[in-house]
Formats: sequence, C-alpha cells, structure tokens
Amino acid sequence: MAPGKKITARIKKTLPVRGPQAPTLRELMRWYCLNTNTHGCRRIVVSRGRLRRFIWILLTLSAVGLILWQCAELLLNYYSASVSVTVQFQKLPFPAVTICNINPYKYSSMKDYLSELDKETKKALETFYGFSEGKSKVRRAAGDWNGTESLFLRQIPLLRLENSFRTAIDFRSGRKRKVEGSVFHKDSSIVNSGDSNDIIGFQLCDANNSSECALYTFSSGVNAIQEWYKLHYMNIMAQIPLETKEELSYSADDLLLTCFFDGLSCDKRHFTRFHHPLHGNCYTFNSGENGTVLSTSTGGSEYGLQVVLYIDEADYNPFLVTSSGAKIIVHDQDEYPFIEDIGTEIETAAATSIGMHFTRSRKLSKPYSDCTETGADIPVENLYNKSYSLQICLHSCFQKAMVESCGCAQYAQPLPNGAEYCNYKKYPNWMYCYYRLHEKFVKEQLGCQQICKDACSFKEWALTTSIAQWPSTASEDWMLRVLSWDKGQKINKKLNKTDLANLMVFYKDLNERFISENPANTIVILLSNFGGQLGLWMSCSVVCVIEIIEVFFIDSFSIVMRRQWQKAKKWWNDRKRDRTGKPPEVGDEEQQGHDNPACIDEDLPTFNTALRLPMPQEGHLPRTPPPNYSTLRLETAFTEQLPDTLEAEQH
Repeated sequence: MAPGKKITARIKKTLPVRGPQAPTLRELMRWYCLNTNTHGCRRIVVSRGRLRRFIWILLTLSAVGLILWQCAELLLNYYSASVSVTVQFQKLPFPAVTICNINPYKYSSMKDYLSELDKETKKALETFYGFSEGKSKVRRAAGDWNGTESLFLRQIPLLRLENSFRTAIDFRSGRKRKVEGSVFHKDSSIVNSGDSNDIIGFQLCDANNSSECALYTFSSGVNAIQEWYKLHYMNIMAQIPLETKEELSYSADDLLLTCFFDGLSCDKRHFTRFHHPLHGNCYTFNSGENGTVLSTSTGGSEYGLQVVLYIDEADYNPFLVTSSGAKIIVHDQDEYPFIEDIGTEIETAAATSIGMHFTRSRKLSKPYSDCTETGADIPVENLYNKSYSLQICLHSCFQKAMVESCGCAQYAQPLPNGAEYCNYKKYPNWMYCYYRLHEKFVKEQLGCQQICKDACSFKEWALTTSIAQWPSTASEDWMLRVLSWDKGQKINKKLNKTDLANLMVFYKDLNERFISENPANTIVILLSNFGGQLGLWMSCSVVCVIEIIEVFFIDSFSIVMRRQWQKAKKWWNDRKRDRTGKPPEVGDEEQQGHDNPACIDEDLPTFNTALRLPMPQEGHLPRTPPPNYSTLRLETAFTEQLPDTLEAEQH
C-alpha cells in the first residue's frame, strides 16, 4: 500500500465520527444539540455545572410542554368548526307583502255548501249551552234529535266526558257510552264556558277497526265546536273545484279600497292573486312575478305601502272564524307565504303601522353547520314550487307521509302529483288517520324533523307593530262618506269603521344588516399559529422543524438500521465460516482500518481535526534518523578559482 493511502486509512480509523453519520445515538444527539438553532438544547450541552444544566433542562422541557399544549388547543379549535360573524349595512329593495282576509270565503256565497253543517252546529250549540238565535237560553233535550237526520254528528259524535274519561254522554242521543282508546286533551287559552268539570270532545275511530279509537277532548266548548266544525269544513271544501273556490272568495276590488306606495298611487295591478286553502284568495304586493321588484326611495311610513282594506265583517262565517280583520306576512319574492303559521293579524277600525328591519343571513354548510344550500340534498319533494325553507320541507314531508299512510292528501297543504284531497265519502278513515299521523309528527316520530334542515341562506324581516284608532271620532263622518262614495258603485250600503282596516308597511331605515359566517380557523391560520408558538417558545422556524425531523426520525432510523445490518452481516459471515470451516479472511480494508464516513473523500485532515487524533502509545516508537549532513554539501559551479579569491588567500 502506498504511504499516502496508509496515512488516509489511519486517519479514517482514528478520527471520531460526527454529524448524521455518528455510530451511536448519543453521539448523534450531542452533535444535534451543538449544531441546532434551538438554543435550549445547545445550552444543555455547553453549560458548565450541574445546576445550570438542570435549569436549562427544566426550561427546555417546560417550553416543549407549552408548545404541545398550545398546539393541542389550536387543533381542537380548528376541528371545532367555529365561525366568526361579519355584519354589514347597505340599501335594499322593498319586500313582498301578502294580505289575506281572515274570513276565507264570503259566507253568503258558501251557504249552499255549508247549510247542513251550520244547521247541525246550531242544534249542537242549542243542546249543549241553550244557545238559540232570538230565543231564551234553554238547553234542548237529547230526544229532540231523534226526528232529525244528523249526518255530521253521526260521522264525528260530540261527547261530554265524565268519571275521569271512562264514560261519556253523546249529545245527539243522550246516552252514556264507554270510552275506549287513547285520550288526547288539548288545553284551551279561552276561558271555559259552563261547568268547569264539563270536558267536551269528539271521538275518531278507525273505519276498518271500530275498537281502535282516539278521543280528543277540550276544556272549552268553543274550541271543541270550532275543531269539530273545521274537520267537516275541510272535508266539504276538498270536494269543491279550485276555480269555484276562487269565485267564492274575495276579489282584489272587494278587498282593496285605496293603495299608495312611496308616495304614489297604486291599484290592483300591483297585486298578484294566489289561492290559499285556509285563507281563500290572498293578494301579494310586489311579488316580482313580472320580473320587476319595486324599491322605496327612503325610510318612514310615508314612503312605504299604505292600503285601506274592506273587511266586510257582516259576511263572515260565524263558526269558522271568531275574529275579524286581515292577516299579512312580509316575505321575499322567492319565498312561500306561510300566512297560517307566521302571519300578523290586522285589526279593524284601527291604523296598524308595521316598521321593518331587514336581515340577510348566511351560514356555512358542513362541517360548520348542518344546513343545506338549495335543498337538493334533502330526500323530500318540494310541493310549493318556491325556494327551499325548513317550513316547506316539514309541510311537504308531512303531506308525503299523509298520502302514503292515509291514501289521500291533507286539504291545508299543496296537492302532490297523482294524489287527491281527502274526503270521508271516498276515504272514510282519513280523519282518524290524519289525527294519528299528526300526533306522530308533533312527537317527531315521522322522521321529518330529522330529515329536514335549515337553509344556509335566509332572509328575515323584524317587524315592529303599533296600533292607533282609525278613523278618529272627528274625522270618522267625512272619511266614511268619502270611502263609501268611492266604493258606492260596488256596494249598496254605507261603510262602517268596523268593516275597514288601515295598514302601513314601511322600512324604519334603508340599511340592510348582513350576517355571514366565516371559518374562524383555516389551514393558513393553523400553520401561522403553529409557527408563532414554535418561534415564541423555542425560537424555531420551519427549517428547524425540518432539522428535527431529519435528525430524530431519518438519521436515527438510519443509525438503527445500519447497526442491525452490521449485526446481520456478521451473523451471516459467521454462519458461512462455520459451514466451510475456513478462517476469516482479512481484507485490505480491515488491515488498513474501517472507513470513516466523515473521511470518505481524499481530502487531508485539517488542523482542528488533526488535534482530535488520539495521543501516541506509551511504547517507544522508532525515531526518525538524523539527516545526512553530507547531502547538504554545496558543489561549486565554477571549475577554476577566481583570481580575486586567490589574492585573498595569499594575504
């Protein structure tokens, strides 16, 4: 072997290994602590004294613990799907306003359809409470029913409960009957009339199984009569064609007397009619049906919608409705007006002012909230042909369950394709089926509340209502005369103030409040928070994190695997030698020493690395012989001595 190669092999063998190629984990960790940018680890190694080193260990471990705690908090906050709320204000267009008369149909036009039902209702009131028009209040004997045909009372008998709902008296026959089946008591907000111990109700039984019945009781006879009347009323109305019902209800000329919007006159051309099953003909102002949505120039009552409504209280159905006036609802042009659920009632002989504040909200969908964007992901058919809302979904879901369970559709909701409205001539079991199904719906046993979701985007108008007497005593005479003159061509009587209602709908201001949800935590924010915590507690950056991953994972794994490989290689060589019986061969590399990975290149060691070489052994090593000084003799380049030097020698 050449002398240069021997020196290089000896240096590789004796020079200690540093850095990622260290043979042991201890050397690797020491190298990391001396070269890392995290100051705590370096101070642990270079600090002198046990106390100072212990303090640095304690501080470093505390910083690591704080980092883990803060990072865990950040992760929990990130996956909690929290939101931040942004509120903005801006101008907005005018909403749609739907107006309905509380009385859905003119009673004078409906008498032919409701005459038999009204007769039985009056007879029932006379029997129950001694009620009679123009007569003294004397209760009718039960035997007086025997000579008259009572189709409606025989279909749904009215009962007076006694003995803790175990027995009941049939008002039609006067006989006691045993009560079977479930009892559902509906409390009333109206003061109970008559004896407080009298509980009135009606019983519905399954037409296919008479032993399966349900008794519905009311603590007030007013509610019992009204509920009983509404059941038969819906049964009758379900059999009347839609075109006929539209003619029986109020027209726009009947309902609207005067109209102003934004200080300008308006008329029935600005209203769109739609037929509501429970409220008859309703009229929507600014419906946007023609593609145009009106807007107001400024806020205040003078620049909103002002209408005077003709209620015609004298033509009200006395058994169907017990209050007079109108119902209105403020909604978006794309929303269905659920007048029966969230409508606001307008009094007669009064001026009702409704101030509005508009709020538009938008929520984030999954994973932040369980809402739907368009309702396309909800397995319920939209029966209203309007934009999705939670109410539309719930009503459509119930109607679907009604058709599937009872075979027909409930009258108060839109008709699904291929279905027809219930009536007990064709579907004698529908009333019992409807009540049982509605009971399950209220108890959330149909699954509609679990299927339906809130809409992610929705609009809401907050209403502030104020009422004043209208017209005033001073202006009542001339105002009623003028209105009667304007209406004189269509009615033949003088208007009464109880037939009129004044309505004003306006914006208090033209600012829109927009509420939106934005993710409180994103990937960028999460990484920024991680970087802030690492920089705050350990002055560490992304490069430092990469260094940690390289040393503690890649290099550590490499060292462990290299040692395992050496052990496996040694085991294989020993096994091979045992089989052949040959002595182990010593190669040039083993004679020269193992290669130091730090010195795999051919560069000579530096001064600092040379100082780290081990001290010479105690044995005397052969010294270098002294130089041969004869080799230092100079030979002149001249063959003859110069003359001047000869003269010097002679002297």
